[in-house]
Amino acid sequence: MHATTILSVRRAGLVVIGGDGQVSLGQTIVKGDARKVRRLTGGKVIAGFAGATADAFTLLERLEGKLEQHPGNLTRAAVELAKDWRTDRYLRRLEAMMIVADASVTLTLTGAGDVLEPAQGIAAIGSGGDFARAAATALVEETSLDAEAIVRRAMAIAASICVYTNDRLTVEKIGAAAA
Repeated sequence: MHATTILSVRRAGLVVIGGDGQVSLGQTIVKGDARKVRRLTGGKVIAGFAGATADAFTLLERLEGKLEQHPGNLTRAAVELAKDWRTDRYLRRLEAMMIVADASVTLTLTGAGDVLEPAQGIAAIGSGGDFARAAATALVEETSLDAEAIVRRAMAIAASICVYTNDRLTVEKIGAAAA
């Protein structure tokens, strides 16, 4: 996916998802402060998306519906969404990826039917995702920074490397330390 970076870090009872604000159309920046990270189900789930905005909103709405059918079970809701996404004629044309998290699990969802739980509690998607994931992995291994500080620092590193990523972040968190 081009034109965004979403990063999730889970550490010490806290999960944080951060997303940059840049929206690009080809080589042109059309918006710098988009919100690509959102709270769902009354704040119990956070989701970040990369890809076509309308497609991502469609998927977020579908995920909320699945969460209503399977309350408190993000994994089951994500698997059901992934099945629909892969098999439904309309949904399978959607071009987006998502990272979703609640207090106990973080998942990456793709249109290929993937529902992946990341190693080390770090997940990233989008054009700057590999840069952000690498930076976050190093920060987790080498520092005692909390999850939010790691997300903010890793996203700054990604923004300094990836032309499709900026430093205007939306950050959401869930967990004991989020209060």
